[in-house]
Amino acid sequence: MSERPHSTAAEIGALVRAEIGAVSLQAVYDALATLTDKGIIRRIEPAGSPARYEDRVGDNHHHLICRTCGRMVDVDCAVGFAPCLTAVDDSGYEIDEAEVVYWGRCPDCVAAANHQPNETVS
Repeated sequence: MSERPHSTAAEIGALVRAEIGAVSLQAVYDALATLTDKGIIRRIEPAGSPARYEDRVGDNHHHLICRTCGRMVDVDCAVGFAPCLTAVDDSGYEIDEAEVVYWGRCPDCVAAANHQPNETVS
């Protein structure tokens, strides 16, 4: 999983089938659920995207997602004092984690959009 962070269950299933042969997608989901429950992997659920899984756990990192190609990369939370854990109104909750997703376009998609030929209007 370290070689392919932020994989979907379908992508993980394809990798497992290539490695060991037949395995059901349900078996993959069951294994991912168990690994998530045990804290071995982390489930990420970005809006409009299937759930993704990563093995970077135990820190409060966040993610950048490209709106164009869907590429996702990790971004570290502030070092030391974690401002993302200080809510304006915590409603009495004891906050121990924050999930922040930054959306935009990755450098490759920005470059591709900037190199599109201009269309002429007749």
